[in-house]
Amino acid sequence: MKTTPRRAWKLALPLTALMVALAGCESTKLAETSDVPVESRTPVASTAGSSSTSPSASTSGTPQSSVATVNLANAGAAGGTAMMAAPSQRIVYFDFDSYVIKDEFKGVLDGHARALTASRGKRMVVEGHTDERGGREYNLALGQKRAEAVVRSMTLLGAGGQQLEAVSFGEERPAVQGSDEAAWARNRRAELKDR
Repeated sequence: MKTTPRRAWKLALPLTALMVALAGCESTKLAETSDVPVESRTPVASTAGSSSTSPSASTSGTPQSSVATVNLANAGAAGGTAMMAAPSQRIVYFDFDSYVIKDEFKGVLDGHARALTASRGKRMVVEGHTDERGGREYNLALGQKRAEAVVRSMTLLGAGGQQLEAVSFGEERPAVQGSDEAAWARNRRAELKDR
């Protein structure tokens, strides 16, 4: 069936109205869906030869995916492993009330995903943690979302889903004692542990 511009407009209008209505709604509860964002949507340079990834370098002005292109031919070369993290780095920190993986921790996840891909018998547990703010059930759910975000990201990077397990401890196992922002920031985390 051919879609005419007029028909497309009729279909897009209700969808746009729904998106605007949902964008105006703010909720303090976690979404009940299992959709876990694994990439940020920031403007990046759209020219192939440019190495700049700053938002001001975008030529089109529209947000583009910031998923990096991987050159597998150079993966074994000396410069090809610069993005991989040392296996000793096993903690991913999160912003307040968020389970979105920050760009600065994608290298950590990439390194562990590569290790799991190379050794299919290896298993890991991803433990999700929160700070003390919020109710017990809410924090358990948020910790689970954080662990699942890490698992999903590593699965997309090549690790096998059967190699990873997501569990939540909520606020029950703080890394640091305290009731200030510095302590809370250290407690909002996901830890990767060998099993």
